[in-house]
Amino acid sequence: MNSGERDTIAEPTAEPAVENSTTNRKQPFPRGFLDTISTGWAERPESLPAARAQAPFAAARRAAVSAAFPGQRLVIPAGSLKQRSNDTDYVFRAHSAFAHLTGWAADSEPDSVLVFEPTDAGHDVTLYFRERADRTTTEFYADATIGEFWIGPRPALAGVAADLGIATDHLDAFEAGADDLTVGVSDELDRFVSELRLVKDEFEIAEMRRAVDITARGFDDIIRALPEAAVHARGERVVEGVFHRRAREDGNGEGYDTIAASGPHACYLHWTRNDGTVVPGDLILVDAGVEADSLYTADITRTLPVSGTFTEVQRRVYETVREAADAAFAAAQVGVPFRDVHGAAMQVIAARTAEWGLLPVTAEEALDADAGGQHRRYMVHGTSHHLGIDVHDCAQARREMYYDGILEPGMVFTIEPGLYFQIDDLTVPAELRGIGVRIEDDILMTEDGPVNLSADIPRTADEVEAWIARVQQG
Repeated sequence: MNSGERDTIAEPTAEPAVENSTTNRKQPFPRGFLDTISTGWAERPESLPAARAQAPFAAARRAAVSAAFPGQRLVIPAGSLKQRSNDTDYVFRAHSAFAHLTGWAADSEPDSVLVFEPTDAGHDVTLYFRERADRTTTEFYADATIGEFWIGPRPALAGVAADLGIATDHLDAFEAGADDLTVGVSDELDRFVSELRLVKDEFEIAEMRRAVDITARGFDDIIRALPEAAVHARGERVVEGVFHRRAREDGNGEGYDTIAASGPHACYLHWTRNDGTVVPGDLILVDAGVEADSLYTADITRTLPVSGTFTEVQRRVYETVREAADAAFAAAQVGVPFRDVHGAAMQVIAARTAEWGLLPVTAEEALDADAGGQHRRYMVHGTSHHLGIDVHDCAQARREMYYDGILEPGMVFTIEPGLYFQIDDLTVPAELRGIGVRIEDDILMTEDGPVNLSADIPRTADEVEAWIARVQQG
C-alpha cells in the first residue's frame, strides 16, 4: 500500500471522524471489525533499554542551557509533520536544537516538546511526547498519521526515559505558559542554543567522522556509476540516485539536497534539479553529504572529470581552486578569526584571475574591502561555514561569535573555494566558459591545528584521476 492510499479505509461508524481525515472517500468499518480489532494481540515486551551513547553528552548540554536561563521556563519543540501534498507528508526530522538537547535523533517523535521547568536549584526537565495508543482506541487502527497499524510501533514513555535519561510524560500533559521562552519564538534562546553548538563535544566529533566516512563510500559509488550516467538522458540523476542509496543504506539519508551538476550546470551554486546529461569531456561537480542516524552530516564537494582525465584548461582551474583551499587550510589556526580562512582563499582567487587577465584591476585592488571585489564575480559564495547537526550549523549565532568569531578547538567547519565561469560570461575567454569547480572538505579544529576529516577523499588533480581509474577498474 503506498502512502497515497494509506487512509482509504474509513473511520468506524461507531466512532467520531478522525480529525483532518479525508472523509469523502472513506468506507465505514464493519461491525465485525469493530468487535474484534482490539482483541487477540500478544503482550508488548516491557524491558527497558540501556541509555544511548549520546545521553550523557545531551545531559551536559541541557545543564548549560539551564545555567544560562535561571528562573525561566524554556520550551524546545521538536516540530510537526509537514505536508507534501494532500494527505502525504515529508519525512519527519526533529528541530536541531531539540535533537541536540535530547539526544533523540532519527527516531524522534513529531510534536514532542522538551520543557525546562524552573526550580530553586535550576530546572526540572521533562520530555513530552505522544505515547503509543492502547489497542482499544480508535487511534490505533484508524488514524493514518499516528496510528501504529499504519506507521508501525511507537515508543513508550518508560522506554524513552531510560534511553535518553530524561523524565517523560504524555504530550496531553504539556501546557504552554504565557512567559515561556520558546525555540523558534525567542531570539535570545535561539541564539544561545545555536552558539552552544559552535564547539563540538567528543560524541559529535565521532559522528562527524562517521558521516564523512559514509560520504566517502558514496563518492566511490558515484565514480562507479559515471559510465552509466554518461549514457543516460538524465545522467545527473543517476549520480544523485546512487549517492541516495548509500545515504539511506548506511545513514539516515542526505544532510541536504545533492548537487550533481555536470558541464555548465556546475556554475550554478545550488543546482539541485539534476536533470542534465553527463557528457564525457565535461566536469561534474558533486556536492553531497550523508546524514548519520544521529543527524550529524558531512558536506563534501568533489569535481570529477567524466572521462577520467582533466583537460589542460580544466586542470588549471581545478588546481587553482585546490591552491585556494590549501591556503585557507593553512590559515585555520586556534586563535585566528574565522573570517581569515575566507580571506586566505580569496587572495589566491584574486591573484590567479588577475594573472589570467580576467580582472579590470590588479589583484591588490580587487582585494580592497571597499572598492574591490571584482574577483568575486567568479566566486560569489563564502569559503567556510560551521557544520554539525545542521549542514549550515549554528546559523542563529551572533556575528561576533560566527563570522567575526575566533577559531577554537572542537569547531567543525567547511573549506570550499570555487571558480565558476558561466557559459554566457563574456568577461572570460571561450575556453573557460562552462567550467565550474569546487573542492570542499570538512575541517576539525584542534589544539595542534586543523584536521581535514575528509582528507582520505582524493583532492589533487593527479589523485582524482588515479581514484577514478582505480575505482572503475576494481
